[in-house]
Amino acid sequence: MAQTSALTERPPLLEVRDLAVQFVDRDTVVHAVNGVSYTLREGETLGVVGESGSGKSVHVLAMLRLIPMPPGRLAGGQVLFEGRDLLTLSDPELRKVRGGGVGFVFQDPMSSLNPSMTVGLQVSEPLRLHLGMGADAARKRAIELLDMVRIPNAAQRLDQYPHEFSGGQRQRIMIAMGISCRPKLLIADEATTALDVTVQADVIELVKELKREIGMAVIWITHDLGVVAGIADTVQVMYAGRVVERGPVDDVFRDPRNAYTLGLLRSLPDLSAPVGQRRRLTQIDGAPPDMRFPPKGDPFAPRNRYATARCFEEAAPLAQAPGAAPGHLVSAWYDLPALVAAETVP
Repeated sequence: MAQTSALTERPPLLEVRDLAVQFVDRDTVVHAVNGVSYTLREGETLGVVGESGSGKSVHVLAMLRLIPMPPGRLAGGQVLFEGRDLLTLSDPELRKVRGGGVGFVFQDPMSSLNPSMTVGLQVSEPLRLHLGMGADAARKRAIELLDMVRIPNAAQRLDQYPHEFSGGQRQRIMIAMGISCRPKLLIADEATTALDVTVQADVIELVKELKREIGMAVIWITHDLGVVAGIADTVQVMYAGRVVERGPVDDVFRDPRNAYTLGLLRSLPDLSAPVGQRRRLTQIDGAPPDMRFPPKGDPFAPRNRYATARCFEEAAPLAQAPGAAPGHLVSAWYDLPALVAAETVP
């Protein structure tokens, strides 16, 4: 709770207001992001979770206007970064923000790193572009950055190509590029998905160390709730392009208020319980909605055993969950804790 209070006292760094993103193919419109709003404060780490198609990656790509348009289009909203709306900036102004104020680490380093350029040139590029460094100064700083992300023999490996590094090392190089200009915000999109568990843990610990050193905020996008538990201050659960629950990570994981969040948590094994007392894993029945034809009410209602008649008619606004920690917001017309408790009464 003390950590949450400290975060709320910090000034907003990023304010997303009613962001909507669509993809258009001839006469078909896919409603990918539908009115997403939230605030990220300086130094805060936000974990964004949800299944494929939930809008978690699309909404951050749209914030930096990295979605090809067409077929994508911004259907509404504002994205204020340090008070400036990224959606209305000119292309030259936005290029200064990308890589300068906002760093980005993509999921697949092999498709993000240029195979025909040395790692040294690629790490140096944002330094020369955003900070105006000369070649020698940028090369020296690139060595420091590779040392910082624990690439062995950084000075000797600077002139090697991406294929000469392991998968975990390539991801570290992407992180070095993302933090090279000491950004106010680092966005990591499924940055550890392709890594084995040991390397994944190393990368997460590295980001936490760099966050403490640089003081940056982080948006960590993942489908892995375990990763979020280990790195985030705040968790944001997305479904069908909407935020359905958001709050302090410990509070949301301990006391979920949306049935979708509960379903995600129940699909994970509880390794802390004795072997004979571990509950059976459950699955979320059904399938996500076809967002070419968005439902009238709560998109999760057809899969939700706790849904009320109102859920099928109207999606609940994101609001403070009754009795939960301050800042624990939920979109639900039902009292999930009471319904779950009633099920467990003998």
